[in-house]
Amino acid sequence: MAQDPSQNPFDELISKCQGDLAKIQAQYEAHRSTRNAKSKAHLLSPDFAGWQVDEILKKLHAQRAIPSHESKTSFIDHRNNLNFYARPPQHIKDLIAEIQKEIQGVVPNIWLTPPDFLHTTVLEIASSRSSLEIDTLVSHLEKSGVVSDLVNYTFNHRARLVKPIVSFDAAAMALSFVPAAGEQSRWSRSADDDKYTYHHLRRDLYAGVAATGVHLRPRYLVPSAHITIARFITHDGFQLEKLGADGEPAFDCERVAALVDKVEQINQKIQEKYWPRENRTISSGAEWIVGEETGLELCKGPCWYGEGEKVLVGKAFTHEIWVRN
Repeated sequence: MAQDPSQNPFDELISKCQGDLAKIQAQYEAHRSTRNAKSKAHLLSPDFAGWQVDEILKKLHAQRAIPSHESKTSFIDHRNNLNFYARPPQHIKDLIAEIQKEIQGVVPNIWLTPPDFLHTTVLEIASSRSSLEIDTLVSHLEKSGVVSDLVNYTFNHRARLVKPIVSFDAAAMALSFVPAAGEQSRWSRSADDDKYTYHHLRRDLYAGVAATGVHLRPRYLVPSAHITIARFITHDGFQLEKLGADGEPAFDCERVAALVDKVEQINQKIQEKYWPRENRTISSGAEWIVGEETGLELCKGPCWYGEGEKVLVGKAFTHEIWVRN
């Protein structure tokens, strides 16, 4: 279980950027822009064979749609995880609901993340373990006395996320953000407040857990802050009656192109409505200070999709609008 706490993988990007906020934001922007460009090329390729259907979620979704007495055996997701989650405030949930409605207009059978499941994984401590392994980790962290300090960390370390866009690939869609870099805010907040970024928060949570001796191997080390808002659980609506060269139903490339076009339209509208421009502050409807309305959450169990058991939830805060003269 032991780990050298001095080896913090989140330090690398901060050092590379020399703590420069604009450079840190640029790293997050480059990651999501590059990923979207690659995903678009993949989806629009003549060789695109179909969505990466989430078979586990498909079974869970089907099971919930059937009354328990009609289901012969209950399917259980045995992938137990332990994560620090940040749940979005209501205004971000409202934005996501608008986006989900537009996406569902093109893909009626897509699975939409329920409002109460929405989250971003700030730090993954352990994934796909047995329930006993997760409970052992939780017990260790609780005995070390760090859990309360860590879930309450965002109350005095307020990292701001801005400039949302929809990110996508063949498996899912997400609303992604970048760390703020001094953009004007409607909240009572100065540019200096942005010196503590979302990446610093990830670094500090990692350090806090590692200091207890827990060996972390998080999958999410890339510069990304995203909330998964939809997942593909079926090919229905995208398969043609004719067969492809492999003998399988051919995929409807025009329908896929229509979805990609819809996502790009959504992103254009988001940028025009919510992103900062010269002499215009960021809209309060699209900036998120992690920990507002709902404190940081330590979540355990089968929480791959945002469920799970709340071990402890930290103290939240609210804002005051800064009225400029």
